[in-house]
Amino acid sequence: MHCTNTNNKPLFTHCYSSKLMDKTKQFKKVHISKMTGKLIGLNAISTNTTTNDFCIKQFLSDKDTICKNCYSHIMLNSYRKNMQACLQRNSDLLSESILHQQQLPTILDLYFRFQAHGELINDIHFINLINICLKNPLTVFACWTKRKDIVNKVFKTMDKPKNLILIFSNPIKSKIMQRIPKHFDKTFNNVLENENVHQQNCTGQKCKDCLACYKFDTTTTIVEKVKKY
Repeated sequence: MHCTNTNNKPLFTHCYSSKLMDKTKQFKKVHISKMTGKLIGLNAISTNTTTNDFCIKQFLSDKDTICKNCYSHIMLNSYRKNMQACLQRNSDLLSESILHQQQLPTILDLYFRFQAHGELINDIHFINLINICLKNPLTVFACWTKRKDIVNKVFKTMDKPKNLILIFSNPIKSKIMQRIPKHFDKTFNNVLENENVHQQNCTGQKCKDCLACYKFDTTTTIVEKVKKY
């Protein structure tokens, strides 16, 4: 049996009995991370990069993509290794089954990030993130992903939430992607500090002060300056 929203779109794969709903305290909860560095002031729901098959494949690939320089993979295997446990709980929770509505977190932030670490794991993972958006219509969510395959598959049967900004994370270094893939709102690109200087608009400022990635406006191409690959 399917639960539906007002547009008759499936939100949850199963309706739960009142008996089960009385036991929601036993449900595992999604971990929310308080961000630091340039992301300070924002919160995020992330997953474990180091156990994501897609991420591992890209990190170990012979192709010279930005994934070869993955800050998350390096960080979680060194000085932030203690974060792996909570991120792995999110990986398992978000990718194994569609969450019950009462498992979905209530977000009070104006802006919120999906996948500060990690990548979409499968369709179920993305559907759970969509349902979090639907539960929190007053929050704008931004999600970075390279998984166009998952996005396209899910949006064949579901509508894109109006409060979700999808950002395609361009894997090719030093090549700005102007064409926005279907269902996405922006592209995120990496260039060295002396490349495409006039197009760089992510140059070290705090995300909460910039918000170019978190607003539906004319800024559709984000170009981040990095010191080295």
